[in-house]
Amino acid sequence: MLATPSHITPLRLFWWKAVPNFGDALSRLVVAHLSGHEVRHAGPGQADLYAIGSILQIARRKYSEVKTYAQKPVIWGSGLLHAVASTDFLSNVNIALLRGPITASLLGVKTQRFGDPGLLVADVLAPAPSKTHRIGLVPHHSQMEDPGIQTLANSSEEILLIDPRQDPATVCGQISACDHIYAASLHGLITADAYGVASTWVSPGDQGHLKYYDYAASIGRVLISPLTWDQIPDHLRNNNQPAELPYGAGIVRAQADLRNSFPARLRAEQNTGTA
Repeated sequence: MLATPSHITPLRLFWWKAVPNFGDALSRLVVAHLSGHEVRHAGPGQADLYAIGSILQIARRKYSEVKTYAQKPVIWGSGLLHAVASTDFLSNVNIALLRGPITASLLGVKTQRFGDPGLLVADVLAPAPSKTHRIGLVPHHSQMEDPGIQTLANSSEEILLIDPRQDPATVCGQISACDHIYAASLHGLITADAYGVASTWVSPGDQGHLKYYDYAASIGRVLISPLTWDQIPDHLRNNNQPAELPYGAGIVRAQADLRNSFPARLRAEQNTGTA
């Protein structure tokens, strides 16, 4: 259930919004729920918090200058899209939690706690009341017009094509209503994990793979090479999925680390003195 936001000063959150994408938009919902604050989008140099997204290279660009900053933004569950040339910015931000161990290694941060805030989406948005489709396809947003994916989606009434450019409530409801998800969208995989839905990684085209491996390592999920979209029919015929996710304990651990690491000073009850 969605928490009722506090009426005190809104929390300023940076998330990537250049292209509509439910995964990035999830950041506002999850942070509002956990903090109790109204959450507003802020530019990368004005934000109180960085959360969902491969956005730390943006933080590096904004906070690498040697000077005294008015405030240090909190990094909570963010990750890298690629390696960065310098980690000087780390002294100008406060790291509460990183998305995964690959990000931590590239930044030289020693920690054993990780998590993507998208894993908390089931705390905010209830799952669909029943299953409607055997298979859900969640392309990367750049792949939605791919004719091969459209053909696959139209090949069976058991297959639902899920557009990640839709709003989070719609996408999450559709993902939770499927028995198995094939996703090129990182948060397609993460949302499936949050709802306990089995999923398979599919190639995101020319997008980098670092963020996928970073997330998978954070929960102990074995992730090998992604399927191509045209391999899905054969995979379906030979897919014997387990009754429970084999890395479920890793999900629970990451969810606990996410809740426990969210900064107290960004919670509404901390700022109002209420319990």
